[in-house]
Amino acid sequence: MAFYAAPLENLIEKLCGLPGIGPKSAQRIAFHLLSIPREEAIALARAVVDLKEKVRFCATCFNISEGEACGICLDERREGSVICVVEEPRDVLAVERTGRFKGRYHVLGGAISPIDGIGPEELRFRELLGRLQGGSVTEIIVATNPNAEGEATALYIAQLVKPIGVKVTRIASGLPVGGDLEYADEITLGRAMDGRTEL
Repeated sequence: MAFYAAPLENLIEKLCGLPGIGPKSAQRIAFHLLSIPREEAIALARAVVDLKEKVRFCATCFNISEGEACGICLDERREGSVICVVEEPRDVLAVERTGRFKGRYHVLGGAISPIDGIGPEELRFRELLGRLQGGSVTEIIVATNPNAEGEATALYIAQLVKPIGVKVTRIASGLPVGGDLEYADEITLGRAMDGRTEL
């Protein structure tokens, strides 16, 4: 027997399917949406529909885009000889926030994870190799996540790209600013030691 009206139950069920949203959060969001003015609810629904209808992946780097090419690929001021390889479009935003990278990107669409059934064939490695034809790219910066899947993906990229003669680098990983040494795990602390720079 349903506790709520069918449309409310349906919304709660759909919200539970979103990442990071459990049953209690879904219920809270659903009741919030029920309480807001109709116009606000329609504007939210329209924003979701617009997202699905107007946003796609860039044909070159696979970042999110409203057109065939994203703003970064269209920006002629960006350095075309350096490509930063990331797992997801949200990682592009994270790198861009630093203001330190002025090259271009390549979004793989995930990381190699055999346990999840994700092998190299499911990711955009073929497209990355296609971008390296012509010899204009001199460096690939691998910015995959510092976990087992990200490391496996980084090693695969190195094996794939180095024979072509393109330099492959990996972003450093280590301690966060404001972190305490006593709380760092040995792998993170080890990487911080390996990635040390001269003062």
